[in-house]
Formats: sequence, C-alpha cells, structure tokens
Amino acid sequence: MSKSTPLPAILLLVTGTVAACGTGAEETSVLDAGTPAFAIVGATVIDGSGAEPVSDATVVVRDGRIESVGASAEVEIPVDAEVLDAAGKYVVPGLINAHGHVGATLGLEGGHYSRENVLRHLQLYASYGVTTVVSLGGDEPAGVEVRDEQDTSSLDRARLFVAGAVVTGDTPGAAIEMVNGNAAMGVDFIKIRVDDNLGATRKMPPDVYGAVIERAHELELPVAAHLFYLEDAHGLLDAGADFIVHSVRDRDVDEGLAERLVEADVCYSPTLTREVSTFVYESEPEFFADEFFLASAEPGVLEALRAPESMARYRESESAQRYKEALVQAQRNLGALSDAGVTIAMGTDTGPPARFQGYFEHMELALMAESGMSPMEILVAATGDAARCAGLAGVGTIEAGNWADLIFLSADPLEGVENLRAIESVWIAGNEVPPVSDIP
Repeated sequence: MSKSTPLPAILLLVTGTVAACGTGAEETSVLDAGTPAFAIVGATVIDGSGAEPVSDATVVVRDGRIESVGASAEVEIPVDAEVLDAAGKYVVPGLINAHGHVGATLGLEGGHYSRENVLRHLQLYASYGVTTVVSLGGDEPAGVEVRDEQDTSSLDRARLFVAGAVVTGDTPGAAIEMVNGNAAMGVDFIKIRVDDNLGATRKMPPDVYGAVIERAHELELPVAAHLFYLEDAHGLLDAGADFIVHSVRDRDVDEGLAERLVEADVCYSPTLTREVSTFVYESEPEFFADEFFLASAEPGVLEALRAPESMARYRESESAQRYKEALVQAQRNLGALSDAGVTIAMGTDTGPPARFQGYFEHMELALMAESGMSPMEILVAATGDAARCAGLAGVGTIEAGNWADLIFLSADPLEGVENLRAIESVWIAGNEVPPVSDIP
C-alpha cells in the first residue's frame, strides 16, 4: 500500500515575495506573515467546491492554514517559505466522514470508550485520508475534550465533532432531558433514531422526535436523524430535522421527497457501507486480500470473522439478508436523489465492530459511484458538501483561510474514485500525519 509513501520532492528554501490569496487579481494575504510558511508547487489542485481543477497550482500554507491558492503564475511565494515540489501530483481536501463513530470499539467489542481509543481511531481515519469525522452517537466527555484540543496548527490526527448519546425516550419529557444533558456536555449535534430495526423494536414516535427537534433548535443544535422508511423521512422533514443520515431503504423515494430536501436545504448521507457490514462476513470478503485494507487490519479480528461459526451466523441471519436487499434499494435511491439535485454528504456509520474506519470510507466512495454519481460529485460530497452539510467551518475545501487538511495523490481522482486510494501522504493543519504502521 502507498499511503505512507513520502513524496519524491524535498523541501527547499526559496526566495519570493509576499503571497497572495485566491486566484483573482485582487489578492491579499489573510494570515500572520510572521510565522514560517511552506508552498506546495506544481500539483493539480481539485479544491472540493466542484470548480474545475487547477493544473500547475501553488498552495501556500502558514500556521496550519492555507494562506493562498491558485495557478502558480498568479501566486507569489513568500520570502520565508519552504517549497514542496509536487509536480505530477494531485492535491485534494482531506475527506470528511459526515457520519462515523469513534472511541468505543476495540477489536470486535464495543464498550471500550476512552481518550486513548478516541485518539487511536482518529489517527486511523487520518491515515486513510479521512481528516474530519462527525461522530453521531456514543460520544462521552473524553471525546468532547479531544474535540476542544483540535483548533491548533500542531494537529496531526483527524478532527472530531460529536453528538453525545443518541437521544431516546418513550415520552417527550424523557427525550428532552437527554437533549439537555448532551447540550450541557458541549455537543455539536443531536442524534435521533427513527427506526424499528426491521420490526424488532419500537420506533420513536412523531410527538417525541418533534419535541426533540424543537428543544434542540432552541439550544441552537442541529438534529441528525437516523431512519429507514420513506414515510419517516417525510415526517422528520415536517418536524424540521436538519440532516438525514441514512438512506431510505424500504422503497423507491418519491419526487416529493427530493423536492422537499432541496427546498429545505437538508442533506442526505447514504451510509451504504453500513448495509454491507451486516451481511458481507457470511463468507470471506474479497477485501480481506486487499493490501489497502490489510495495512490497518488486526489479524485477530480477521481470524474471528473467518471462523466458520461466525460466517454461519451471518448466513443464517434473516436481518442480514434483508439488509442485503436494502443496500440495492439504498443505491437506487441515492442515484435518484443525487440526479434530482439533493445535496449528498459522504457518511459511512463506521466505528462499530467490523465497520472498518478509513477503509470503509473508500468502499463507500466506490458504492456511490456504482449508484451513478460522477467522480467529481463524489469528491465534493466527501469534502466541500460534507463540511457544509455538517455546518463545519474551515475544512472541506482548499481555499484561503481554511485549515491545510490535504491529501497528496499519485493519480487523478476525477478519472475514477479508486484513485483516491493512491495516497502518497496526508496532511492535517499542514502536518504530515503518521502512517498507519505507527498506529498502536
């Protein structure tokens, strides 16, 4: 695997003049010129906004943030800058997982939430180019502390945003109490589940989720809604949900849903790999032989999933077979909603056991392509649009003022999303992240 391969370029001290911001004629510096800078020169930059790539581009980074970016002929390199020759490379924003989980899983077991585990998961995500994770449930105070430490130019692991405990409750009052508790902990989102787990559990009723959404909005917290059924998608939009974070999987979406999502500017995160994880281990998956996966896979986990009794449990699970069918439905609905102009945010629901952080994000991109999205649409869904959908400032696009969260690629991701696996290095706040081999 090439994820940790260093760029063949070297850092050289060069002379120049004060850097300009952006690509237009009226360019000015936005950051403190008193701190050292470095310039990435010669790469093709795909900025995550959907704009056309800029070939032979220069990106100037100072104090962890992008000071300027544009065609090399239009961006002057500061006198104090070191230069990274990236000719022949492609530079894209770090990927954003708009629906993941961190901190609880150790091997194939949950219940191990700790600061150490949160940091380990964030390092793993980062090594695969996922530089920001929106954790939608199961977050504890240690995760909030880790989030509060990330606004620094020394960061070298994925950024984290949290939702706290998934809000439940049989009555509006009980659910609102959970909302208040999460808010007191300092969360970024409120997460609810409106799902009966294929008829196995009681679904949160409209009066409860309506009360949750109302209280969350009073606290100026957006609400991310887990769902399965088309009917509930409409009900959640009626109640004012801010973000749909799973696919509609019971039947084809209707035109009305697409129109409502566009009109309300509510984003849709498909989490296709969540479905994959429910059935793929009924036999040995092909990706168990993929070097890109094996670079981070724990041998003991693979051995457990290869065990005949484990595979039999997946094969004999009625829910696994129903979720296998649900994946086909989810992909069809993703294609329809994307074609209708709904904003898509890449999300995976990785983090629980056997939903492999980092690798599954790249599997998600491939499934999105199978659903009919173009490479540019997928890249934007995993960068600029994911940031906008989650309300995240300073990440998602390569533009002046944003954090220098970047991936260096040896192949063009617009020729196929599989080229987003051609990672030569990952940078967060202008710092190269440790390779996966260094993660304990």
